[in-house]
Amino acid sequence: MSQSEKKVTQKSATSAEAINKKSKGFSDEERAAMKERAKERKAEERATKNREEGESDVLAKIAEMSEPDRAMATRFHEIIKASAPALSPKTWYGMPGYAKDGKLVCFFQPAQKFKTRYATIGFNDSANLDEGSLWPVYFALKELNAEVEAKIIALMKKAVG
Repeated sequence: MSQSEKKVTQKSATSAEAINKKSKGFSDEERAAMKERAKERKAEERATKNREEGESDVLAKIAEMSEPDRAMATRFHEIIKASAPALSPKTWYGMPGYAKDGKLVCFFQPAQKFKTRYATIGFNDSANLDEGSLWPVYFALKELNAEVEAKIIALMKKAVG
C-alpha cells in the first residue's frame, strides 16, 4: 500500500470514529423497525397486497407478541374489522396497521416493540381526527375494557369519517 493510500484509509477511519463519537444513532429497536418497514415497502412494490394477505401479515405479527400486548392487539384488530370495515389491514414498521386507499390511518404499537411500559394506539394524518388547533393522535393503552373499547370505536368512526 502506498503512503497516499494509507493516509486516505487513516482519514476515513478517523472520520468514521468522529461520527460515531458525536451521535450514537438509532437504538437497536428503531433500526429493527426501519428494517421491517423497508421489507414491507419492498413487498408492497413487488405486488399490490390484497386484503387477505394484509390480514395474514397482521395476524402473524400479533401472534409474535407476548401477553398482554397480544390480547390487546387481537381485540384491537377485531374492533377495527367491526367498526371500520373500510380499512385494510397491513403491517407498518412491523406493527399491525390499518389503511384506507393505501394511506395508513391507525396502528397498534405493542409495549414490547420499544420496551415501553404501555402499548400505544396511534393515528396518522390521514385520520380525520382534526379538532381545532390541537388534538391527540396517540393513546396509551394499559388494558381493553368495555369503556376503552367504546372510546376506540368512536375514534375509529371519526378517523375514517
